[in-house]
Parts: sequence; C-alpha cells; structure tokens
Amino acid sequence: MPNLRILLLYISEVSGHHQATVAIENALKIVNPEVEVLNLNAFNYTNPVTEKIINRLYLSVIKRTPGIWDYLYDNPSIVKRTQKIKELIHKHNSPKLKKLFDEFKPDAVICSQAFPCGMVADFKKTYNSRLPLIGVLTDYAPHSYWIYDAVDYFITPSEEVKEGFIQKGVAEEKIKVYGIPIDPKFALKHNKEELAQVFGLSLDKPIILAMGGGQGLGPLIKIVSAFKKMRIDSQLVVIAGSNKKLYRKLSRRAKSLKKKICLFGFITNIDELMELSTIIITKAGGLTTAEALAKGVPMVIVKPLPGQEEINTTYFLSKGAVVKITDEKLLSQFIQGLLTRPLTLKAMQEAALRIGKPNASLDIAKFVLNEARAYAANINLSCA
Repeated sequence: MPNLRILLLYISEVSGHHQATVAIENALKIVNPEVEVLNLNAFNYTNPVTEKIINRLYLSVIKRTPGIWDYLYDNPSIVKRTQKIKELIHKHNSPKLKKLFDEFKPDAVICSQAFPCGMVADFKKTYNSRLPLIGVLTDYAPHSYWIYDAVDYFITPSEEVKEGFIQKGVAEEKIKVYGIPIDPKFALKHNKEELAQVFGLSLDKPIILAMGGGQGLGPLIKIVSAFKKMRIDSQLVVIAGSNKKLYRKLSRRAKSLKKKICLFGFITNIDELMELSTIIITKAGGLTTAEALAKGVPMVIVKPLPGQEEINTTYFLSKGAVVKITDEKLLSQFIQGLLTRPLTLKAMQEAALRIGKPNASLDIAKFVLNEARAYAANINLSCA
C-alpha cells in the first residue's frame, strides 16, 4: 500500500489556525514518518486577493469596533443569511479543490477553521465523495459556522464544547474530545536552571511573560508601563510576534527601564519561556492558552475580545485556571497582588494542568491516520 496522504487546511499564515495544522503535521510525522502531508492556506489557495482584504478587515474590526465581531460571531440569523453566499463561494472554489484533490489524492482532510471545512464539505456533497473530513476546533466555542452534514468528525477541546455541538444537532459519535492541537514539544520537561541561563533570567525572582499572539495584539505597551510601576522585584519577558512596529516601540521603552526586561519578536521556543514563567499575561486565543495550560502556567487575561476570546475566558474562569482584568489602569497593582499570593498561583497552576491536554496533537494524529488507513483500504478494494 502506498504512503498515506493527509491534507491540512487552515487560513491566515500568522494565526492559531496555522499553528494548529503545523502541530498536527509534526505529530503525524512522529506517529508515522512515512506519511505525506500537504499543509495549505486554503483561503490563499482559492482566493488570494480576497484573503488579504479579509485579513485586514478582520484586524481592523477587532481593534476598532469589536462589538461588530461580537454581533457576527455565532449569530444564528447571520449564519442563515450567509448560507447562500457561502454556497456560491464554495461552488466557485470547487474546480480549484478538484484539481488539488486530483493531484494530491488525500486519504483524509483536516481543517482547523470553519471556512475550509465548509468548502470541503460542500465539495464532498457535489462529487459524492466519502473522503474523511475532520474539523478541529481551536477555541472553546462550538459555533454554528462549523456545522455541515458532510463533516465526518469534529475534534473539540473539552466535554463542554462537545455538549454545545450536540445541542446544535451534531451526532455524539461524530465528536472526539482530544483537545486543541499544540506542538508535541509542549509535553516535554526542561532543565529550568539551564534554560534560565540561556535567557539571562533568574529563578529567584518572578518571571512575567507577556504575549499578544502571533500578530502582537493586546495591550503590550501598557503592560510594560505597568511593569515599570511595580514595586515587587520581578522580570518581564515580552513577545511582540510578527508586529515589527510594536517591537520598535517596545524597544524604545525597554531602554528607559532599570528593571530586567527581555524583548522578542516572533520565536519558536515559546515552550521554554512558558516553562520558566511564574505567570503569563496574554490574550485569550485558543492556541496560546492551550500551550499555557499544558505547561501549567497561571494566566492573566486582559480585556478579552468579544466572540471566541470572551468564550475561552469564561471557560477558563469556571475552571479556576485564569484571572481576568478589565481595567488596564489597574494592571500594576493587580499583577503585584497576584505575585504575592503563592497559594492562589499554586491553585491556578493545578487547575491549568487538570484541563490541559499536552498530547492533543498526537492523539489527533493517531485518530486521523486510522481513518485515512480505512479509507485508503476501501479505495484499493473498490479498484481491485
């Protein structure tokens, strides 16, 4: 039998959706080194010009008018009104998908975002295909844009999300609770003393890690300002992601600080920094929070955006793994107070470890490979 072929589809290069497919790709190759994987930006492949417009529009909306995103997110009336538009877009994209499938001949398709998942689902119906299609959620929000009859399985991050899908009419047997796929390296343990030396940090003082996702969103400048006011002796590590303008601003501010601050742009060893961190101040994106949970690091969520971030935060609060602050002016005293309460931090750490799923990508990879193997065997039998 030839090597299994898995197609991974995401949208937007610098995103949690892409990080998720990379994590699954790495896990697939660990489980089966012979597997052939194509990891593709579905939006760019089918609509390269539209992708740039949509990405800019999305960033503009969540920065300037987040209330609009809150209205659009999982709104049943919007889902219904956009159904015909989505069908037209999918029909337009169908020839490109057919060309892709004819050339690569996948044995399974994994989508980390609802748009490509719906596109492949409609393609399957059009061509009467039995190709396994798996939707992988990267947030704790089971929204209706995911739901298509031709999706064979949904991978959810929690039992609560599974129940949310069941309430929306998805059959229970189609839902697998494996977690949000993060890189398998987040399950590994490091020598903290050696890591601290590499980064020039001290384990004798609290280490605060501030992140704004891959695109450097969130109040990172205000976090640096709050750190400057803190009386407790601590160290700050800031990740600006791919946001070069933000990195330059933070660099100028860092030079005026007398305290220990480490500034990074886009990095690939965030697992090491998380392992050293006392707390993480971050936006409530699914991938970042899943990584922090796997490492058992208490999280501080600052002003979560409406939609999936607010839903994620509500879930983590219910489990005791995070604290939320809505007034950025209180950041300094809030963080300082948290760092002086070791029992609270210990409880948050234990809560994070309870709900974290460090092996999610490996579990997903094993499941997908089994489905792909069964599909490939059936195809070979029908061709015999």
